[in-house]
Amino acid sequence: MAAHGRPALRDLFDESPTPHIAHPPETHHRDFYVATDGSYRTDRAGGLGAVIETRDGTRVARVASSDSPPDNNVAEYRALHLGLDVLAARAPPTARVGILVDHDDLAANVNNALLAARHPNWEPTRRFDVPEASVNHWRGIRARLSGFGEARAARINSDQNPAHPLANEPSRYAHVNREPDRCVLPEPVEPSRTTGPQYPPPSRADRNASD
Repeated sequence: MAAHGRPALRDLFDESPTPHIAHPPETHHRDFYVATDGSYRTDRAGGLGAVIETRDGTRVARVASSDSPPDNNVAEYRALHLGLDVLAARAPPTARVGILVDHDDLAANVNNALLAARHPNWEPTRRFDVPEASVNHWRGIRARLSGFGEARAARINSDQNPAHPLANEPSRYAHVNREPDRCVLPEPVEPSRTTGPQYPPPSRADRNASD
């Protein structure tokens, strides 16, 4: 189980829409999952939170950091940049990564960037919509994404995000920053027993459009 009694990140990822990109049948073969969140408050300092787990639910790291972003959008980009930095220091370059954020545009931009990386001219399928104050963090995010074997982002609800309390009350959860450093590899994937051809399901990008 993930932090605070929430479902494992793998389960959240598998059940959440991935804007612009379909879930492949081997989604559950992803090696690491990282959930991030950023908070912005006008009356007090905000914060950044990140939770990283392996495919089998083993916790790799948690981060709760105070921050003073100028707005919520910047907070979300800073949080993902931080989470990917922490993961990159603990994962091999061949790692397949699942990213969970509760910010629609950020999830869409990440998947758009991943699709662009496959294009011969690195052209995105859609124009990136990145807040001006987040441009530098967006560059850092794209650099980190290019350092993994594969990645994609899922959009989850804020109340499902295990990084949410870490970002909203970083001082209360400051103890997570003192947890021992781990470099945990997930258990090997068992060979599939499914016979016959497997076909990827349709994209769930618009699954919650009517919610």
